[in-house]
Amino acid sequence: MLDAADLMVFYENMLALNNVHIRCKDKEIVGVFGANSAGKSTLMYTISGIMEDIRKKELMAGGERITVLGNITYMGENIMGLKPSRRARKGIVLCPERRRIFSESSVLENLRIGGYLATPSQAKATLDYVFRLFPALVRLKKRVGGFLSGGEQQMLAIGRALMAQPKLLLLDEPLMGLSPLIQATLVRAIKVIRDETGISIMVTEQYARPVIPIVDYAFILENGAAVLEGSRDELLNNPDVRSAYFGV
Repeated sequence: MLDAADLMVFYENMLALNNVHIRCKDKEIVGVFGANSAGKSTLMYTISGIMEDIRKKELMAGGERITVLGNITYMGENIMGLKPSRRARKGIVLCPERRRIFSESSVLENLRIGGYLATPSQAKATLDYVFRLFPALVRLKKRVGGFLSGGEQQMLAIGRALMAQPKLLLLDEPLMGLSPLIQATLVRAIKVIRDETGISIMVTEQYARPVIPIVDYAFILENGAAVLEGSRDELLNNPDVRSAYFGV
């Protein structure tokens, strides 16, 4: 499905990603764990292609010089040079950190905007699926996004990403700032999405404990480098990893 090799990202002279090699197989849930500034969001931006847009905008504005190196192979194709819109059309869809919904649009409008890549039949079927997955959104269809709670906004953000018909769904810290109850609801939903649709999922989190039960494989980032990887059981059976990253 996805194999990102030798990824390096420089912000001016600061190294944000350092020779990272990360992969996600078909129908797999992959976790990427690490502290703040470990490089998680930079990794997601690089895979989705948004980093290329950021790099060009900074270049045009005479701002921070960003350099991106390495290779990203997706479904057998090297996509390193593709625009984010082309990657999205191929099925790589990012649900960004801090949700970033359209706060002045309603829940239904947000979801329909997310379905711009879908055919009418796909959009209708996926909209029905999102409301089954997150029934709390049904009564909120007409509510403006900015008046939703944090948990409701995250449900909406994931639903909007699903409307784009992903084959590989990138979830950047979806549990950030949410209560344990809402976190548990979202973690269950992530597993249901994979189990019911077969979508491959890559999820980043600072705190691994809520997510580790559902991942098939995981990578740990420190200072922009992937310092450890393994299956869920391999990482849980490592006492140092359990203490440092899982709080157990």
